[in-house]
Amino acid sequence: MVSEAPPFWWTKPDWRAYALWPVSRLYGLVAGARMRRARRATVPVPIICVGNFTVGGAGKTPTSIALARAAKARGLRPGFLSRGYGGSLDVITVVDPGKHRARDVGDEPLLLAKEALTVISRRRIGGARRLVEEGVDLIIMDDGFQSARLVFDYALLVVDSRRGIGNGYLVPSGPVRAPLAEQMHQASSLLVIGDGNAADALIRQAARRGKAVNTARLATLDVSDLAGKAVMAWSGLADNEKFFRTVEGTGATLYATRSFADHHHLSEDEMEELLDHAEAHDYAIVTTAKDSARLAGEHGRAAELKERSRVIEVEIRFDDPRAPDKIIDAALASARKRRLQEKKPA
Repeated sequence: MVSEAPPFWWTKPDWRAYALWPVSRLYGLVAGARMRRARRATVPVPIICVGNFTVGGAGKTPTSIALARAAKARGLRPGFLSRGYGGSLDVITVVDPGKHRARDVGDEPLLLAKEALTVISRRRIGGARRLVEEGVDLIIMDDGFQSARLVFDYALLVVDSRRGIGNGYLVPSGPVRAPLAEQMHQASSLLVIGDGNAADALIRQAARRGKAVNTARLATLDVSDLAGKAVMAWSGLADNEKFFRTVEGTGATLYATRSFADHHHLSEDEMEELLDHAEAHDYAIVTTAKDSARLAGEHGRAAELKERSRVIEVEIRFDDPRAPDKIIDAALASARKRRLQEKKPA
């Protein structure tokens, strides 16, 4: 089970954030130095890193999928690179959704692998090289902006417009992963998802630094049959409330919710409670694709819960339909320039 981020990270700074500030300051010094001084390896194909400023989800995986679909539409062969967070395998692995479980490779790689070749690797350079060996001509890296030891040709930082960067403090006082100035310096552009205003300060910072800002929305797919239904929603995400708002937006009547920590694997008792509560009240059960993926191949009543849980599918829709192609074009141009410089004699 993965611990849930402290709720105070996402509210106005209080005594807890202030008390932890000395630790955060030290953490920030180390994290910033690592980002600035890291020796980064290269591979002969472009790399787009889809990251975020903070701990927790902001829409990186659906954004990565949207970029892969745009790349395939252009005749490219993209591949996904993931650390495999939440999985147990610690060797470089080509993900096979028909063979691997979320406990093996993580839940997000299982979703990515349905779209394009996906490799997990604790050390991303090894995974990137494996993708090149497999014949991909564009690598899309899901997360790893602050820690990966690879040269990125394009770094797209995703921001949830309702959460922004929370209280703005660095870990452990808040959710920010590294000093904002260093992150903004190394970012190529921002993608703000949703219609909230919590990211407005970041947008202004990006504008001052000449960074492009794209906007997008998370759209639900094929949910007309949920209108008017009494439902119970369950999820184990970094922001469960965001999913519950999505459920309400389908026109369903949300009578019950169950929240779990991000990447959480349900216990037998938890599955029992979900199924029994829905049965007792005649609720339809809804969940996310990530949560459904974690049930595949599990024991007990997992197969029953997976069968009964209607997955609400979502996708990222850019406000500018040309934005994915512009990002890909910029990554390709950056990679060409990088390879020419690498060929120059020392």
